[in-house]
Amino acid sequence: MTVTDQQPAQDPTTPARIATKRTVLMCRPSYFTVVYRINPWMDPELPTDTALAVRQWESLYQAYIDLGFDVELVDPIDGLPDMVYAANGGFVIDNIAYGAKFTHAQRQPEGPAYMDWFGANGFDVRVPVEVNEGEGDFLLVDGVILAGTGFRSASHSHQELAEISGREVVSLTLVNPSFYHLDTAIAILDDSNIAYLPSAFDEPSLEILRQRFPEAIIVTEEDAAVLGLNSFSDGYNVVIAARAKGFERQLRERGYNPIGVDLSELLLGGGGVKCCTLELRR
Repeated sequence: MTVTDQQPAQDPTTPARIATKRTVLMCRPSYFTVVYRINPWMDPELPTDTALAVRQWESLYQAYIDLGFDVELVDPIDGLPDMVYAANGGFVIDNIAYGAKFTHAQRQPEGPAYMDWFGANGFDVRVPVEVNEGEGDFLLVDGVILAGTGFRSASHSHQELAEISGREVVSLTLVNPSFYHLDTAIAILDDSNIAYLPSAFDEPSLEILRQRFPEAIIVTEEDAAVLGLNSFSDGYNVVIAARAKGFERQLRERGYNPIGVDLSELLLGGGGVKCCTLELRR
């Protein structure tokens, strides 16, 4: 875990940021490798280092422990190398666990595995009818669920989640295959604000984001390309990709505390900090 020594001047009008303790679910990448290609980041011809992936994942786990988070673990399953990306395993709100139904056959067994864990740990499990990839495409901000579609989650899953959760669900369409999940193109910073990459969205979705989040941080293509937006915040501390230096400066200027973690090995599978983190909202 690294934090830059540089301290850009903070705008004196920036409100104080408040950290709120989080409970998250993670999965150790004991079987991580890249043996198929289901997103532009993956290349089975490139070597992967499972031991390095585990060490980097452990640095993220330790960062959360240091922040006082409660971290729960689901057991990895041999033959499911992407199970480390726990965010895709479902969406949890008000103790309701809306299960995942994956697009690609290689990941489909992960859905039941995560739903089994939810059920065994006291959550009200709702089995999905519609294709969706959990918190990869569902992000909660200010009581509203931002929902992504275009690559992995069917738009019909947005209505299904709205009915299950009783929350407003706002649909956003992703158009860049490198940012195939919503949590690669938007970072939730606190209860009312976000950061995002404009080029990841179609124009109607951009208009929604501009209207709802006029104070949002606009992230550069360079920082998004290292999955800088695939971050996790407790409202003050924002755990981000260590290489997203511009985003790090932007966060400091807005009064947040960015914490850089190197997950470069897991990036070979198309995931980062947020992909490894599923929030459990009991």
